[in-house]
Amino acid sequence: MRWVARLWPVILWAAVIFMFSTHAFTAANTSRFFTPIIRWIFPHATPYFIERANHLIRKGAHVFEYFIFSLLLLNALRNKRAWKLKWALVVILIVFLYASSDEFHQIFVPGRGPSFHDVMLDTAAGILAQIAAWAWFATRHRLKHSTIGQPEQK
Repeated sequence: MRWVARLWPVILWAAVIFMFSTHAFTAANTSRFFTPIIRWIFPHATPYFIERANHLIRKGAHVFEYFIFSLLLLNALRNKRAWKLKWALVVILIVFLYASSDEFHQIFVPGRGPSFHDVMLDTAAGILAQIAAWAWFATRHRLKHSTIGQPEQK
């Protein structure tokens, strides 16, 4: 049952991503929330600027969602062991498949539609997360085995 303890954060986050793919989070609905904030920060913004800012916020949300999803998957797979390329590749494949299924799901959601560009953005976020994880583990390993600050041995 230890695998359940490792997988529940992944499943919970996948449910959050699924929820963001519902009608409640269409561009029209999220712009009602973000547009007043953008106008407050940039009072002289043009309609084009506001539209682009909303678009960037939505795409940034994709990156955030799948970056976290990728890290949670890696944590579940590695089970407190060091980073391995094969685990990262499996995680990236799972991220791609989940992003694809999420876009497929959007075919059936009013006001939403599938986008292969979003699948690629989500996968890129997953890859970026794996690069960050590799850098984190490599740095920790290097620091752990560093001789800096240790007394010289004769």
